[in-house]
This record gives sequence, C-alpha cells and structure tokens, in this order.
Amino acid sequence: QVQLVESGGGSVQAGGSLRLSCAASGVTYRVYCMGWFRQVPGKEREGVAVIHSGGSIYYGDSVKGRFTISQDNARNTLYLQMNSLKPEDTAMYLCAATPSQTFISADYCYRPGIYNHWGPGTQVTVSS
Repeated sequence: QVQLVESGGGSVQAGGSLRLSCAASGVTYRVYCMGWFRQVPGKEREGVAVIHSGGSIYYGDSVKGRFTISQDNARNTLYLQMNSLKPEDTAMYLCAATPSQTFISADYCYRPGIYNHWGPGTQVTVSS
C-alpha cells in the first residue's frame, strides 16, 4: 500500500524560504512520475513541479527559478525547496506518485489526473 506523507509546511513572510518533504512508503514501481501540486479552496489543483524516474523535471511557469524539486532515492523522499516565496504561493501542497512508462517526458507528469496516489498535504502560508 502506497503512503505519501508531506511535511515542512508553515507560515513565512514574503521573500522567505521553506523546504517541503514527502516521505514515500510502499512504492514498488520503478518507473514513475512524482510531483508536487497545490490547491487553494475553490480553485483547481495546480501543478508545481514534477519529476520522472528517468530524471526529467518540469516546473510550472509561476515557480520557475524559485522552486527546486529533488529526490533522495535512498531515503524514499521527495523534496521541494521553495525560495523567494510570494503571497500567491499560499496553498495546500500535496505530493503525488504514480507508475509511468520509460520514455515519457516530464510535462506528461505535470497532469494531476494521471496520479494514483496522493498525500494529505501540508499547508504553506506566505504573508506580505
């Protein structure tokens, strides 16, 4: 049974930084998409940053140059380093994972509808 548990959210002032972690357990598929998404009440779930097991990465336009996604396979953990945070980054941040195919570009992994497994989320609040 796949379990994803996010941590590292909190409240920060604009311009600050946070590092989110997603601890994954029970993931048996070797080829996969994993990523970070965010959601604000009343709005659709939005892609933030995703990674394919082959190494390709895709960022949403609003976070390019500010956020960095990475993974530690030995620790089964996905990270999201968020710098230069803005009030509009305020949202619930969710980690997701799903099996994939080998020759898939990371922008395919950016689609929230393809994901089978989701964590409960961690709240990020950025004040001005």
